Formats: sequence, C-alpha cells, structure tokens
Amino acid sequence: MIQAADIREWRNHDVVDSKGHKIGVLEAVYVDTATDEPAMATVRAGLPTRQRLVFVPVDEAVLGPGYLKVSFAKNQVRKAPSIGTDDILPAEQEESIFQYYGMTYKPGAAGERQLARR
Repeated sequence: MIQAADIREWRNHDVVDSKGHKIGVLEAVYVDTATDEPAMATVRAGLPTRQRLVFVPVDEAVLGPGYLKVSFAKNQVRKAPSIGTDDILPAEQEESIFQYYGMTYKPGAAGERQLARR
C-alpha cells in the first residue's frame, strides 16, 4: 500500500500491471476524503502526442524501486475512465471510476467528493 507521505516522491515513476507490463507513468495520487488514505492514481498513458490520465485503484498496489505495481491488467487500466492531461476530475465523474473497477462509491454525508488529489 502506498503511504500518503510517499506520494510526492513516486510521481513520474513507471506504473506496471501484475505481470510487469508498463501501463504508463504515475502522475498523481487521489486520497479518500473520509480517511485521507491513497485510493486512486492517475497514470499518463497513450501515444506521446495524445496522452491522457487514466485512473487505477491503489489499495493493493506494491511499491518497488522506481515503479508502482497495481493489481489490474494493463488492458483494463488503459480502458478505464480518463481525463485530459491538463484537466481536473469533475465531481460527477467520480462514481463512474469506482463502478468501472467494481468498487463501492461513498460520497460524504452532504454529497462531498470521495476523492481529493494530492
């Protein structure tokens, strides 16, 4: 599990799937607003001229020397909900990310966002 204190130092490291196939490069980590624990990461993926940020859960991620290994296959992550490299995640799109990975979406009691970028 990636620790909140380590988030900044892991940016720009490779993100690989469970078989070691490179998915892309870690761009940012989103924490769960209820627990302040890392929940999702954005990965820069795609062609150099058409990159986007795809979301992947980090609850079972493993840190290695220069990489973050996630428990999802490269093809699954590449098809995940994404945003542009200069965009922010709209609140109304959060739930679709959790649904894509079969996870429960739990916004705050007053409708607050579940994810916050760190």
